[in-house]
Parts: sequence; structure tokens; C-alpha cells
Amino acid sequence: MPDDLVPADLWERVSGLLPPRPPRRHRHPGRLPVDDRAGLRGICYVLRKGVGWADVPTERVGCSGVTAWRRLRDWTQAGVWPRLHELLPERLRKTALLDMDDVAVDGSHVRALKGGDHTGPSPVDRARLGSKHHLITDRHGTPLAVSLTGGNRHDVTQLVPLLDAIPHIRGTRGRPRRRPKRIFADRGYDYDKYRRLLRARGITPRIARKGTAHGSGLGKTRWVVERTFAWLHQFKRLRIRYEKRADLHLGLLQLACSVICLRRLRISL
Repeated sequence: MPDDLVPADLWERVSGLLPPRPPRRHRHPGRLPVDDRAGLRGICYVLRKGVGWADVPTERVGCSGVTAWRRLRDWTQAGVWPRLHELLPERLRKTALLDMDDVAVDGSHVRALKGGDHTGPSPVDRARLGSKHHLITDRHGTPLAVSLTGGNRHDVTQLVPLLDAIPHIRGTRGRPRRRPKRIFADRGYDYDKYRRLLRARGITPRIARKGTAHGSGLGKTRWVVERTFAWLHQFKRLRIRYEKRADLHLGLLQLACSVICLRRLRISL
């Protein structure tokens, strides 16, 4: 199980981003700290299985749930997860597995059981407290950027922030790629104001119109973002938001996106 939770290629990329540990005291140094790979293993165990931090099996994972939570907290504050998510698309582009000409965007609601920042009454869940995952992917469903908002925020409000959050993706000769040519979205993004904003950026909007019959053909390209949400929800900790701190839940979300990118990168190996 430990090798399955943190394979060598994931650990190789994460280990180079971890902040240095503080120096140990010469007198009364105390116990040796838990290995960082064991800490990441505990984080991945919670992310995949959806169990509480207190239920992490120490003997199988190599660290306690409390230690894993503290590593998640410290590494989130150090910005490890967004940097990891920025590195992998570069590798995908270098191996011609990233197609940024067409991108798709959508949002997904999750219930927030403990409240916290970036929560709100959800209009699709009887006003229960919830959050939204907002995602933009390339033509193959590779997650390019992700954000977290309250459950009462409209999807279209995160369209421009998601575009701005796409990193400058290198990997080939020439200028880094950041801006797509076309963006596909459902009727929730049908506002002329945002169409004008997209065209001003040189992006062609492909957004379904409200009040029109289904069968526009946009689903042939837009369905990939729905599949990526299905991939994300295979990580059981993301199906319901248990973390009261929004930054920790977003960190888990970014880690899951990195794992999805890494799975696609293995295709070229």
C-alpha cells in the first residue's frame, strides 16, 4: 500500500518543493521527526479513502493522522501544492499531451459540513452550507487551474479568475503558453458581458445559449471537464468538504489535480 499511495514519480516531484526543516537542537533534541514521504503518504491516504485524520492507520501508513495533518498545514502554507500543479503541465506540453487550443470550464458543488471560509447556502442543495469547485481543463480533461468559492457563488464569476490562474506553461521552444484559443462552457456562463471580456483577450467563446434546445454540439468538447470532476470525486475526501480551513481543502484539491496530471504523463513513458 505505501508504494501505491506515493509512487516514486510523485515523490520525486514533491520532495524538491518541500520547505527545509528547522535545525534540530543540540541539547535535548527530542524524537526524530517523521519522514516526509510518510507524511505525504498519510495525506494521500486521507485524500483517497476519505477517512478522518484520527482514523489514519499509523502502522500501515508510517505516521499518525495528526502528523499528516500538520504536514498538510505546513506544506500548504509554504505553497507546495500550486507549485506542483504548475510543473506537471509543462511536462505534458513537452511530450505533446497538452492541447490548450480548446479549454472547458465548469463548477461543481460540495457540501461543507463544518463551515469555514468560502462556504455559503447552496441554491441546489436546499440552502445547506456548501462550497464550489471551479475547474478549467484542456481538450483532454487535464486540469489547468482550480479554485474554491462559497456554494452561493455563480459559476460565471470565476470564469476570468480561472483564466488568470492558468500558469505560463513552458515545455516547447518559444514563448510560454497561457491563453487558449477557444473556451467551451454551458448555459450558466451565457452572459454577453463575459463574451466581450473573452473576445477582448483574443479568446473565442463557445457558450451554450439559454432558452435554446439542447443538441448544440458543444457537449462533444465540453464533456471532458465533467469527466475530470468525476476523476476528482474518486478522491473521497473531496466529495464532501470536511476541512474548516479553506486553504487546506484547496490544497487537497490541488494535490488531486496534480495526481491526475501525473497519471496522464505516465502515458508517454
